Amino acid sequence: MKLVVRVKLLPTPVQAAALEATLRACNEAATWAAQIAFEENACRPLELRKHTYAGIRVRWGLGAQAAQHAIKKTCDAYTTLKANLRAGRYGKPGSKRHTRVAGKPVTFRPQAAQPYDDRMLSWQHEQHTVSIWTTAGRMKNLVFTGQAGQLTVLARHRQGESDLVCQDGTWYLIATCEIPEAAPNVHPAAFLGVDLGIVNIAATSDGEKHSARRVNRKREQDRKLRRALQQKNTKSAKRRAKKYAGREARRNKDINHKISKRIVAEAERTGRGIALEDLSGIRERARLRKPQRTTLHVWPFAQLAAFIAYKAKKAGVPVVYVDPAYTSQECSRCHHIARGNRPSQAVFTCRVCGFVEHADRNSSHNIAHRGWMAWVCGVQSTAPELTLTA
Repeated sequence: MKLVVRVKLLPTPVQAAALEATLRACNEAATWAAQIAFEENACRPLELRKHTYAGIRVRWGLGAQAAQHAIKKTCDAYTTLKANLRAGRYGKPGSKRHTRVAGKPVTFRPQAAQPYDDRMLSWQHEQHTVSIWTTAGRMKNLVFTGQAGQLTVLARHRQGESDLVCQDGTWYLIATCEIPEAAPNVHPAAFLGVDLGIVNIAATSDGEKHSARRVNRKREQDRKLRRALQQKNTKSAKRRAKKYAGREARRNKDINHKISKRIVAEAERTGRGIALEDLSGIRERARLRKPQRTTLHVWPFAQLAAFIAYKAKKAGVPVVYVDPAYTSQECSRCHHIARGNRPSQAVFTCRVCGFVEHADRNSSHNIAHRGWMAWVCGVQSTAPELTLTA
């Protein structure tokens, strides 16, 4: 399976200036190529190369490999854009947003990531340095650092391209690693049901609940701080807002990594699989009042499910996705379904058999049961091939 390891670069001021000039030139070339691709309707690499390769080499002074990567990056961007338009992520055809997005060429930020292959980048793992191509020539002895575990994975399993990226003035190399998978558990003893929610981030059929109270409280504090800084609109307020940008996303990512690690470790220890709800399209299906929409749209359930999936695949734990319909209204003991079975958010009371349980735990039991039924009926693991930052 593929994992992505991000290492931090420690360039000198001269090296940082060369990296910045390189990234800017590559993205300017990619933006120009995107304009040509839009005008000539040439979004495939071979076609676009005929129109842009020579111009990129002369105008921006890029090497052969860098020019090829700039062209391929442009084609990949158009492929992604067309897929998003087909999927309706920019509204229905004919809507203002759909027309606006489809009616203009793709552009790249000056510091957007630039791919490097082994001809442009070489690693010296013992010295913790890299040799990297720039528009100013080959730059050697560029120091990198990272966590010990990540560096070990990088040295043993790195394959393919790496991306050079600058985030808030800090330089990183994002490398792809091919990790050997554990032998899959094809005979799980049972399934661990995981109910993902807003009040509780995750509740398992073992009775473990991961509350979202602290996350929601910190999220509201961040929202108030952003609102105050936007209203103040001074230079110092803008600097502070930039400093705090992405803090909520980083916090959620860290929490999701910890929760997914615990869930997968428990399933692996007990020889069970993991059953998750298929929540794709929930934002379009859910009908909520306006104050509740913000809570739903910042809910990182997809990220948590993805983390569980890739950690499970790495550990050989089977993952099954089940239909989420009525899991919160179904009794896990007698399987009677009724809206009145859930009188409040936290309480489940069956109208038929009188079974009483915490609502999220009852849902997780239903998910575990559906996961087991899906497995014995012949549905294999649906844990996808993922590329995620370690």
